[in-house]
Amino acid sequence: MKILVCIKQVPDMESKFKIAAGGTWYDPADLAWRMNEYDEYAVEQAVQLKEQVKEADLTVLCIGSERVKETMKKALAMGCDRGAHVADDNAAGKEPFEIAGIIAEYARDKQFDLIFTGMQSQDRGSAQVGVLVAEMLSLPCITTIVHFAYADGRIEVKRELEGGMKALIKAKTPTLVTCQLGLNTPRYPTLPNIMKAKKKELVSIPVQDLLKVEARQETAKMYFPEKKGGGLVLEGDVGQLADRLIQILKEKTGVLA
Repeated sequence: MKILVCIKQVPDMESKFKIAAGGTWYDPADLAWRMNEYDEYAVEQAVQLKEQVKEADLTVLCIGSERVKETMKKALAMGCDRGAHVADDNAAGKEPFEIAGIIAEYARDKQFDLIFTGMQSQDRGSAQVGVLVAEMLSLPCITTIVHFAYADGRIEVKRELEGGMKALIKAKTPTLVTCQLGLNTPRYPTLPNIMKAKKKELVSIPVQDLLKVEARQETAKMYFPEKKGGGLVLEGDVGQLADRLIQILKEKTGVLA
C-alpha cells in the first residue's frame, strides 16, 4: 500500500499579523510557524494506517520555501517514511487550483492507494485543495471525515454534516479523504523518533517541474475588518425600552422603516 499525506506550514494563529506591502497576503516576518492543525489529524491517521498495514509506505508532501522542512520533519518524526518537498519561495502567492495542480502532478504516476489532506488550511481556509486534487486525478473524494477505518482495500468513514449529524460512507481504494478536527488525537513525536527523522529521505523538487496549470483566481485585496462602534445598553422600564428599541432600529438600521 502506498499512502500520501499533504501538509502545509502556517503561522501560529496566536501570532500578531500584519498585511504585507503588496496588500494581498500577510507579512511573514516575525511570525512563529507550525503544521496546519487540520493536517496534523491527516498525518496521524495516515501513520495509524501505516501501523495497521505493515507493508505500507507513507510519503509526506509539502510546498514552500526551505523553512517548511522543519514542519516536514515533525511529520517524519510522527511516522512518515519520507518527505517530498516542493521547493517554492512563492507558494503563498499561488491559489488553490495551482496548489492542487502541483500535488496532482506529483502523485499522478505514483499509484497512491490513499491520499490524506486536511479539510482546509488555517490561513487561506479555502477547503478546495483536497477536492481539486481528487478531481484532477479522477479519484473518489470524501471530505470532513471524523472517523476512519480500513480493511481489505476498502475504507469506511464518517463525515461531519450540519446540525451534529454524520454520514457513513464506504469506498474502495484508491481514494482521497480530507480530515476534520476530532478525527483522532495527533501524537507528540518522541525524542528517539525525532532523531530517526533526521536520517529519513527528504527530497526537494523544483516547483517548475510540477506546476502545469494556470491560476484561475486572483486575490484582489487582503485587509482587517473595520472596527464598528460599541454597543448601546438600554436601561429602564420594559415598556419604555421596547419603544426606544423600535425607534433605534428605525433610525440606525432601517429594519423597521
